[in-house]
Amino acid sequence: MTTRNETAKPSAWKSPRARWLTAILGGFLVLGVAWGVYWDRDLRYFVYTDDAYVSGNVVQITPRIPGTVVAIGADNTQFVKAGQALVRLDPADAKVTLQESEAQLARTVRQVRNLFSTTSELQANVQVRRTDLAKAQSDYARRARLQRSGAISQEELQHASDAVNAAQAALQAAQQQLAANQAWVDGTTIESNPAVRDAAAAVHAAYLNYARTVLPAPVSGFVARRDVQLGERVSTGQPLMAVVPLNEVWVDANFKESQLDSMRVGQPVTLTSDLYGGGMVFHGRVIGFGAGTGSAFSLLPAQNATGNWIKIVQRVPVRIALDSRELAQHPLQIGLSMKAYVNVHDDGGQRLPEVATNDRDYSTDVFQSVAAQADQAVQQIIAANVPGAPARSSSPRRLAAQPGVGTDVLAAPVPSRSTIALRD
Repeated sequence: MTTRNETAKPSAWKSPRARWLTAILGGFLVLGVAWGVYWDRDLRYFVYTDDAYVSGNVVQITPRIPGTVVAIGADNTQFVKAGQALVRLDPADAKVTLQESEAQLARTVRQVRNLFSTTSELQANVQVRRTDLAKAQSDYARRARLQRSGAISQEELQHASDAVNAAQAALQAAQQQLAANQAWVDGTTIESNPAVRDAAAAVHAAYLNYARTVLPAPVSGFVARRDVQLGERVSTGQPLMAVVPLNEVWVDANFKESQLDSMRVGQPVTLTSDLYGGGMVFHGRVIGFGAGTGSAFSLLPAQNATGNWIKIVQRVPVRIALDSRELAQHPLQIGLSMKAYVNVHDDGGQRLPEVATNDRDYSTDVFQSVAAQADQAVQQIIAANVPGAPARSSSPRRLAAQPGVGTDVLAAPVPSRSTIALRD
């Protein structure tokens, strides 16, 4: 009888290799399920693009009058404050024009004063002529009674009648002179008289042109693209330099047209920049959409109505506002690359609302003081040529070379670095 020794084979499921494979597959399954849940609940609501760049306002500094550059107050990369003098033009011609207009205004004020004084004189003259006419009429009436009784001759009565006619003509002439003079002054004062207002407008314009020989910075920011040199003859509207306020930049993210369906104004955005890396995350929100694709507004738009047409996915610029506090701590420059992640979970509302929100009101009050000082200079000239007129307070900032004329930007010091233009 033969005895077989059968060795029992271990189960395949109990081998170490099988257990490891099972654990690995289970781990991948768990990760897949977790990823699917994460994608379904969160990730699928994010739209991403790396075609995003920092944009901002580039404020051009352009002269409003022609002139020759005599000083440059800032250079590229310098930070300037609003109101700081950036470029100065030769003020000689503008100063002469201002002096001429001031003299004309003073002359006009005195002429209008003379018209008001002449009106009173002409009114008195009319009253005198009325008195003469009444006297002549009384004499004629008395002589007419005497002539009927034969006390005086017909010739003397005729002389009395001629005197009445002459007095009537003199009265009419005086009344005409008074009416002609009153046509210039009726319903007006010295300040509101059309001739004075016309001369005052000329002073105002000359004052502004004199003040515009200095070009101030409309906003605070960094100087860029300086193209002006000392001694250069510049014309009206010629770009001299630019000021970029980096505290008011935004991001223009160019999303594919297939990504815009769920995108709405106000949705939160997280951004990272190549400058700071992924460790610095900026937060913002969508504030608007471009009115067309980038190709639609390009210099040479694509001509798709051709036989060799190839479909290309278009991109639409989406404007994203950044958090001002994060921007102050980590400043960005125009043109830097960004990566944008838009959370489109809340897709309620219209995709293109007709009423867009505007968080910034771009304005500057740098030029308002000049206009106010021009008005004050006009009032000072008028008051100086009207005896007894109330004196007006003078401007706290006045030019020593031109009494009654002043502007704060003209008195602003030029930084020493303006001499950089001499080395160019």
